[in-house]
Amino acid sequence: MPKKPTEIVAEEQILHSIMVIRGEKVILDSDLANLYGVETRRLNEQVRRNPDKFPNDFMFQLTKDEFSNLKSQIATSSPGWGGRRKPPLVFTEHGALQAANVLNSPQANKMSVFIIRAFIRLREMVLTNEKLARKVDQLESRVSDHDEILVDLIKGIRKLVETPKPGNKRSIGFLKSGKRKN
Repeated sequence: MPKKPTEIVAEEQILHSIMVIRGEKVILDSDLANLYGVETRRLNEQVRRNPDKFPNDFMFQLTKDEFSNLKSQIATSSPGWGGRRKPPLVFTEHGALQAANVLNSPQANKMSVFIIRAFIRLREMVLTNEKLARKVDQLESRVSDHDEILVDLIKGIRKLVETPKPGNKRSIGFLKSGKRKN
């Protein structure tokens, strides 16, 4: 079934929001709140009210260093100008779905489907890249083996074609008895 234009836009927007932090694919609380149509403050309130629904593999808060690095990458506003004053929460695929459940709004429920699809698509792209990398490695090893065989073959041909060196000439033919050369 072909995707509707709004679905494609939503999925592309979500894919651009997903980043890798601590080896996990995550989405920032502000991006998730925007997709769910709520204020970041409201999303974080609901998360803090339901801590048992958000274990560390669903959601975690960035460290100050991670937040500083993130700010330099995505140019978020500084605290003096109304920006964030503390590191954001980030949500894994399961955490994003759980956030939609605790928000329980029509927009959150609708967008959670797109978010899950985006995470799945990202996982498929990673697997495809891993398969491609393995195939390139296999091809490289085949070519390497092939090159070694070609090099050995060329060396063998050169030995057959080489002209003998001047001091190593041996006479060809019959010798009279008693006049043998060594």
